[in-house]
Amino acid sequence: MKIIAVTQARLGSTRLPKKVMKKINGKTLLEIHIHRIMKSSLINSIIIATTSKKEDDIINKEADKLNIKCYRGNENDVLDRYYNAVKNENPDYIVRLTSDCPLIDGKLIDKIIFEAINNKVDYCSNTLIESYPDGQDIEVFTYQALKKAWKESKLKSEREHVTPYIKKNSNFYNLKKFKVKNVALKHSAYVNVRITIDEIEDFAVIKMLIDKLGFNDNWESYAKLYVENKNIYNNNIHISRNEGYLVSLEKDNNKLNE
Repeated sequence: MKIIAVTQARLGSTRLPKKVMKKINGKTLLEIHIHRIMKSSLINSIIIATTSKKEDDIINKEADKLNIKCYRGNENDVLDRYYNAVKNENPDYIVRLTSDCPLIDGKLIDKIIFEAINNKVDYCSNTLIESYPDGQDIEVFTYQALKKAWKESKLKSEREHVTPYIKKNSNFYNLKKFKVKNVALKHSAYVNVRITIDEIEDFAVIKMLIDKLGFNDNWESYAKLYVENKNIYNNNIHISRNEGYLVSLEKDNNKLNE
């Protein structure tokens, strides 16, 4: 079985430009992110999906340094970027990750992959019902589901964020095009933990967590430290989750109402 992780990365973030190349203790956030993905025992290979813009040459160079593949494609149509990154690889499953999650946990990735395979679903994630920290978002889907979404998705929010079409047309919403499964914690203790990077305040949080626990701890150790230390969570607890997708959704709604 072939399982490929695809993580999207670019320098042109509107809220915190060049964030993935910021360094903590000598390592870029992208390097930290990739090394933590490598701790997965089920992923066969990793592809960084970046844009064809000149400024993202640096992402390509970082991929070369880390000895992993880099695909360059459409800046705004991220679904197209994902599809073209893997279409010649013929994978069974794709793991969708984003480089603004530097502390992603390899064992948690494996858990979501296992649930996808074991339950024979088109899509499995820990995001349909949010219970894990923001920054541990993992989506696993079949190549056939990705191909179908790529062919049929029309809305801006569907193209910019890769998986909305799959989710909206699934049994999660009582529809039958895709079979999906959510993986959730049995408690909500960590749902408001924010260990992703969209703003400069988020960078401060990640640096404090790494300074305390290093690069290689598990997601729950970082989350526990976050909730127990107000000097950490006071930095970014005010920032909303999924702001980027909500902006795309609003644009779609405005266009439909024109």
